[in-house]
Amino acid sequence: MTAGVDTPDRRGRTGLDRHGRDLTGNPGVRIEQVEVLSCDWYVLRKTTFEYRHRDGHWSRQQRETYDRGDGATVLLYDAGRRTVLLTRQFRLPAYVNGHPDGMLVETAAGLLDGDSPEEAVRREAAEETGHTVGTPERVFAAWMSPGSVTERLHFFAAPCSRATATDAGGGIAAEGEDITVLELPFEEALAMIRSGAIADAKTIMLLQWAALDGPFRRRPAEA
Repeated sequence: MTAGVDTPDRRGRTGLDRHGRDLTGNPGVRIEQVEVLSCDWYVLRKTTFEYRHRDGHWSRQQRETYDRGDGATVLLYDAGRRTVLLTRQFRLPAYVNGHPDGMLVETAAGLLDGDSPEEAVRREAAEETGHTVGTPERVFAAWMSPGSVTERLHFFAAPCSRATATDAGGGIAAEGEDITVLELPFEEALAMIRSGAIADAKTIMLLQWAALDGPFRRRPAEA
């Protein structure tokens, strides 16, 4: 008996080896086998499949996928003061892969955990920054590491001000979060991308969106 397959894992899940077996959207892919390698909290699977190449021949391939669920992130901004609200927190994966101290500057973000993307970003904004925002603007969605991670990240933006600050933020201490809230001039945040002080992909994408198409884009009169 295997946890997560035949018997419940620590999150009460079974049948995790059936994920992806019924996909029919691509006739050039035939799923043969799905093996659960780990389901301690998130799920690591090894999938064996046949793939039809452009010249028509088929090859048998295997890929490992890491399934942590989908997530959402939001750029909080004050257009009048030309500032953005970001966070700083320790990220072990970045630390062990060359980041000097593992302290990344980021937009507020988190997994959906059963909520809609809009609900998730409002929840994460409140928990991490202490700001209660209204309906966020949907920007786009993207797969951040499609070679191995299944997560699709939903991107949003929302205005904030002193009036939306209802709590100190900082994350949930019971979950080990220790988050610092940063309010930065928008131009300074862009400069931090260039210097490498901001090296988080979702944050770079939202800041560049804000400069090109979002609240800080240049109007014709400003060009």
